[in-house]
Amino acid sequence: MLAKKKSSDTRSRRVTRVEPPVLEEAIVAAQGLTDDIESQIEIASQLMGMPEDEVRPVVLKASVPARRPVQLSERISMHERSEGPKVVVVERKRPRLVMPR
Repeated sequence: MLAKKKSSDTRSRRVTRVEPPVLEEAIVAAQGLTDDIESQIEIASQLMGMPEDEVRPVVLKASVPARRPVQLSERISMHERSEGPKVVVVERKRPRLVMPR
């Protein structure tokens, strides 16, 4: 059987899916904007469209670092490299253009 040819209308139509952010994503975004807890609460509540009273406990819980003290045996020491700065080169290859005949 021959494959069905798709019409040009279905190729040009794009579907954009919009998913609202979850509260944790809004809190991370607010933490990236400011270090002030009250400002984070305000920003996250505005992003989510929720009252600040509902957002406050989650922001306060997320702002408390969950770290344990580092044991002396767990410390990692980094030695400085004398080689100089590391250089990364990124090259972009352009696609080949084929000229129609």
